[in-house]
Amino acid sequence: MKLSFYPGCSLEGMANDYARSIIAVFKQLGIELIELEDWTCCGATAAHSLSEMMAVTLPARNLATAEKLGLDLVSPCANCFNRLRFSQVMIQKNIYDVPWQVSGDLQIHEMTRFLAEPDMIKLIKQRVTRPLSGLKVVCYYGCQMVRPPKITGFTDYENPQTLDLLARAVGAEVRDWSFKTTCCGASIGIGRKDIQESLTGRLLQKALQTGADAIVVSCPLCQSNLDIFQMDAGGSGIPVFYFTELMRLAFKKNDKAHKWFKVHFTDPVPLLKEKGFLT
Repeated sequence: MKLSFYPGCSLEGMANDYARSIIAVFKQLGIELIELEDWTCCGATAAHSLSEMMAVTLPARNLATAEKLGLDLVSPCANCFNRLRFSQVMIQKNIYDVPWQVSGDLQIHEMTRFLAEPDMIKLIKQRVTRPLSGLKVVCYYGCQMVRPPKITGFTDYENPQTLDLLARAVGAEVRDWSFKTTCCGASIGIGRKDIQESLTGRLLQKALQTGADAIVVSCPLCQSNLDIFQMDAGGSGIPVFYFTELMRLAFKKNDKAHKWFKVHFTDPVPLLKEKGFLT
């Protein structure tokens, strides 16, 4: 199977660990990701607040490139997925003209939703060589992946399940909580760090109250906020994993796996060693 792949800017920088784990996981699943040639920024997070026209035009260039490949497109970043889908919907409705030929017929997959399909879950379970038994997690989706539902296509936007299904597929115990889609503050910390710490701190505290060992995310900005601001926001050092990091850990036994996590601000290695997943 082949998919076209739009990594987005974050995976080239602060979320490079996410990028590496995605490549490793899809390789293990036998799925070839074809990165869009000469892709450009989708406009997140500022374009839509300044110009709706630019919010449509910037992603459209990438949509045009993907359509030429003739493959379904997968996006790992919640914000990128949201922006790509928004652009596609606006073009389908003939609200804006763009400089490139875009039919609007391209199938755009949010990565967790693609992997959480029943046949993919079956494949994932077959690839697990080290079940993450005993690891208690809460799954955090954030705002951009699921909302607005008319754009994203999520029908369970109040209680999404894709990350939950993927975490369970690799053997983790998923704790239920009511803050799956509560905003983490996004980039407001640039101007109002006090608001950022309040929003992020509440999420961390609520996650700890469930008895979770870790938080599972798919959004680079959410991971960054929850990971970096823990000490200032009153957190107690709860690791924040990309879902593909846990999949990679479950797929392949590797004593050097701790090297994957060296860019995390909240070190997950002690937890993983305690649970017996690392030596």
